[in-house]
Amino acid sequence: MANNAYLLESRTTGQRLLVDAADDAPALLRLLGDEPLQRVVTTHRHADHWQALGDVVAATGARTAAGADDVEGIPVATDDPLAHGDEVWVGDMGLRVVALRGHTPGSVALLHEAADGSVHLFTGDALFPGGPGRTTSPADFTSLMDDLEREVFGPLPDATWVYPGHGADTTLGAERPSLGAWRARGW
Repeated sequence: MANNAYLLESRTTGQRLLVDAADDAPALLRLLGDEPLQRVVTTHRHADHWQALGDVVAATGARTAAGADDVEGIPVATDDPLAHGDEVWVGDMGLRVVALRGHTPGSVALLHEAADGSVHLFTGDALFPGGPGRTTSPADFTSLMDDLEREVFGPLPDATWVYPGHGADTTLGAERPSLGAWRARGW
């Protein structure tokens, strides 16, 4: 399904975090090499974002984290259930948990505001180039759009890099002009 997985590493401590152990454990384990992995964050409970999780955790001993409302839908035990506003650390690099409910009840994004002023947002399937992720009801769509507007497009600058669960990266500035069209389009 052309999933993206992201490996983050602290430049000062060398600690590493994987965002979404998607569907190819051998490829992810090759990427990890012999260096330790401290944590895997699953952005949401859909199987294409955790199918390699069991193998990656078994091979590395990494702790697991996921949105609290999605934990039951992930067949690998979650060590750290996440809530909006929590912080996840990889070495000295903090990532703030942003709840973006609607694609799933416990979808989370990870926000990193770097010392150099750059802003990076790992969105799973909540936001892609061209719009929000798939929802299954008007209520879920409204929830996701409300969270995106309040927690992402409202406070974050246009230069924010968005790293989705599938496809190419984008920026909030590239996507912001379409907010009204997305809302009008509906689910």
